[in-house]
Amino acid sequence: MVKIVIFDLDGTMWDSSKAVTEAYNRGLERQGYSMRLTLEDIRSAMGKTMTEIAHMFFDSIDPENAEKIMVSCINEEMDYLKTNSGEVFPGLEEALIALRGDGWLLACVSNCQSGYIEEFYSATGLGKYFCDKECWGGTGKMKADNIRLVCERNNVDYAVYVGDTLGDFASAFKAGVAFVHAAYGYGKVPQGVPEINSLGELLPTVQKLVDKATIKGYNKEK
Repeated sequence: MVKIVIFDLDGTMWDSSKAVTEAYNRGLERQGYSMRLTLEDIRSAMGKTMTEIAHMFFDSIDPENAEKIMVSCINEEMDYLKTNSGEVFPGLEEALIALRGDGWLLACVSNCQSGYIEEFYSATGLGKYFCDKECWGGTGKMKADNIRLVCERNNVDYAVYVGDTLGDFASAFKAGVAFVHAAYGYGKVPQGVPEINSLGELLPTVQKLVDKATIKGYNKEK
């Protein structure tokens, strides 16, 4: 059986919110806008697409140019992350090694811009553990569609998506894969959903899902 754990990025594998907040505010300042975003603003937007974030933040100052403002902020972010990376959640590499040792493929699917997952790989040195990745910036598709793309490309029989927000939970459900909530991240999901409070809990949690088949895995025919 080909089984895969697909990770969300922000709030699941690392916390880049401080760096992103600083970068966006630099981008706004560079464009001549007085608006400044807070750490809470950025965390509330994690998991959304770049277009959604643009209108969430910038319609209030220039709705006709919200997406252009966003592009400038993203460019600033990508430059800033080269020297000011996010903070990896404790135990991530150990969890990836344990999953690989148990026969799981690993992938990353995020609603981020193109190049952001690669920046995470470069900053952390963890790219060697992953067989695939996909993002909104690469396909223009929503997260559920990108999860299914990764499953199809890798001929997956069973998939688990690990994420921290309600949007992640909904995307996994729509894609037809199991879901594990990273409860240490930014968001909340309905009660009763399998969850982990640290990455050290991930391997036994996904093993239980497979062994007991408590949640239906990826269905190739769906």
